[in-house]
Amino acid sequence: MARDNKKTPEKDEAGGDLIDKLVAVNRVAKVVKGGKRFGFAALVVVGDGKGRVGHGSGKAKEVSDAVKKATDDAKKHMVRIALREGRTLHHDIAGRFGAGKVFMRSAAPGTGIIAGGPMRAVFEALGVQDVVAKSIGTSNPHNMVKATFDALTTMRSPRAIAAKRGKKVGEIIGRRESGADSKEEKKEE
Repeated sequence: MARDNKKTPEKDEAGGDLIDKLVAVNRVAKVVKGGKRFGFAALVVVGDGKGRVGHGSGKAKEVSDAVKKATDDAKKHMVRIALREGRTLHHDIAGRFGAGKVFMRSAAPGTGIIAGGPMRAVFEALGVQDVVAKSIGTSNPHNMVKATFDALTTMRSPRAIAAKRGKKVGEIIGRRESGADSKEEKKEE
C-alpha cells in the first residue's frame, strides 16, 4: 500500500487564516571539491492573531523550500497563550533561552507593540496589541524567539491561578486592585 507523505496545511479552529512572519533567513555554505554548495535556514513564526502562536525552523537548498518547512514546523508546535482583554499580557514576565534574555511588560491601551524584530513578529502573530518588551543579551533571532516563548508559556492568567488555589477569580483580581489602592493611599499621606 502506497503511503502519501504530503501533509495538508492545518487551518485555524474557526477556519480562519493563519498569520505567518518570516523572522530570519540564514545562508550557509558547504565547501566541496568543486566549490561551495549553498543552503538556506529559515525561522518562521505562525499565529492566528487570537492567542495561538508557534515557531519553527527549516533548512533546504532553496529559500522557498526552507520557509515552507519552517512554516509546517511552526504549525505543528503552536501553543495557546492567555491574553488580558485579548490585547496585552496579564503581568510582567522575563524569559530566557541560552544567552537570550527578554523582559516583557503589559501596557495601557494605545501603547502599541514596542519590541525588537524577532519579538515583534511573535507579538503580531499572537495578536498582542499593547506591550513593552526589551531584549538583553544575544541578538540571535533563534534565541530571542525561544526566550520570548519561554516567557509567554510561563505567564499565568488570574483564572488559572484561581483554579489552582481553589478560589474565585474576583478574589485574585481584588487583591491586585486592593494592593494598588493601598499604594496610592500611602502616596497621598
